[in-house]
Amino acid sequence: MKHFQRPSRSAAVASEAMAATSHPLATTTAVGVLRDGGNAVDAAIAAAAVLCLAEPHMTGIGGDCFVLYSPRGGPPRALNGSGRAPTAASLDWYLERGFREIPERSAHAVTVPGAVDAWFRLLADYGTREMEALLQPAIRLAEEGCQVAPRVAYDFTEACAQIADDPLAANMFLRDGVPLGPGDQIYQPRLAATFRRIAKEGRRGFYEGPIAEDMVLRLRALGGLHTFEDFALQQSSYEAPISVTYAGHDVYECPPNGQGIVALMMLKTLAAFDLFDPKQTDADRIHVLAEVTKAAYNTRDAYFCDPAASPFDVSRYLSDEYADQTRAGLDLRRSSAALVLDEVEHKDTIYLAVVDRDGNAISFINSLFAEFGSGIMAPNSGVLFHSRGSSFRVVQDHPNAIGPRKRPLHTIIPGMLVKNGRAVMPFGVMGGHYQATGHAHFLARLLTGDLDPQAAAEAPRSFAHGGRLQLEPTIGSETAADLERRGHKTVWTTKPLGGCQAIQIDSERGCLIGGSDPRKDGMACGY
Repeated sequence: MKHFQRPSRSAAVASEAMAATSHPLATTTAVGVLRDGGNAVDAAIAAAAVLCLAEPHMTGIGGDCFVLYSPRGGPPRALNGSGRAPTAASLDWYLERGFREIPERSAHAVTVPGAVDAWFRLLADYGTREMEALLQPAIRLAEEGCQVAPRVAYDFTEACAQIADDPLAANMFLRDGVPLGPGDQIYQPRLAATFRRIAKEGRRGFYEGPIAEDMVLRLRALGGLHTFEDFALQQSSYEAPISVTYAGHDVYECPPNGQGIVALMMLKTLAAFDLFDPKQTDADRIHVLAEVTKAAYNTRDAYFCDPAASPFDVSRYLSDEYADQTRAGLDLRRSSAALVLDEVEHKDTIYLAVVDRDGNAISFINSLFAEFGSGIMAPNSGVLFHSRGSSFRVVQDHPNAIGPRKRPLHTIIPGMLVKNGRAVMPFGVMGGHYQATGHAHFLARLLTGDLDPQAAAEAPRSFAHGGRLQLEPTIGSETAADLERRGHKTVWTTKPLGGCQAIQIDSERGCLIGGSDPRKDGMACGY
């Protein structure tokens, strides 16, 4: 039961339909579509488009998209809307020119944006509304202005430095060199015109014609290897999702090239621990999560990639034997060697969940990768490019080495919880590297810690990353001292760890229970 004398949010409760997003405008847009008779897919696309205006540093049509969709609550389907490297992007090309990494703020970090194709593919297969109607709320915000919300303004204070070198983007999000603050208006008329063309011409309006020309010429002017054919060839794909059983539920994730496999590995390992036994302390729980994180992420960075380019056996890493081996290597009293990642840090993503009156459930994530992506904006279309290609390695024989038409390892991972073959909760946790750990932490709190989606989202977070154990300030100093004695190098986080949305489906009672992370501006709402 919620403690009503402590500052926190109540979970949202509804009977017919619900949306949970990271921004109020996106949530109300989704609920409006649902009330007008649209389904979960329609609502998710309309909300995602609005978030391109409301959280422009997090997401946009210049980014990528992953989806888990459960039609009428049945088994989920996974849609991979990630883009590919240019055909000319061979590893040798970069090695010969002395690249040691793919610079995040460069045209080389831009793989072909996959989101728009994914939106149209999803809508054609499962939607009930026309794209033109679904994009109208976003078009209005782009033309008439979208006010900056508090968390967005907080992020802008640091994020806007990433676009200072691009005058097109800087003029959009800065006023006299100062980041926009709470209540200030963002106007994106070029992006509005692009949305109108896409609405009229479909995916071809983005990947071919004037908009594609604008994007390709901009990237090539900055040294990119992109061609018109690279954009025209972009295509999302349905793939079989992967899953493990945890606490009596099946947890589904998109398969690689995403890191959903990492979340499943962690849950498989955690399944043998009773984290919420009364004898366990907060330090015990945080320590176990940290050790399991380090083991899973070490495996991720060594082996995981686009399986179409470098095949690997997913089932091996989700097997009982692999989980047993991982647990055997854990010391429950001492910290293992620090995990120091040489991947680019990335944390800028939006996640949303929608459940409609017919039981359709969608788990939807869209991302620019880093803050404002690559920081590069196409001049005529207003498309801000992501930087997903910066996670490629420039290392011979590395599974995630850059290559022609290869998809990079992705961090964005929608999740779907299933019980007895029925979807019972679309969920997701934003936060770059943290996402896999966030999925494990959230589900452990929800399923074994007896919390509702809102309380589980609000629970204090920790993350073993970069050689340090990051702790949110809501974790007690005594707990931090205990962790230090176990060998962890603890630090207090200066920014919130991630953000979470989820909608729990209670079919027996005809009830939807939603949660939206207070670390963001968003909310869950239904009717």
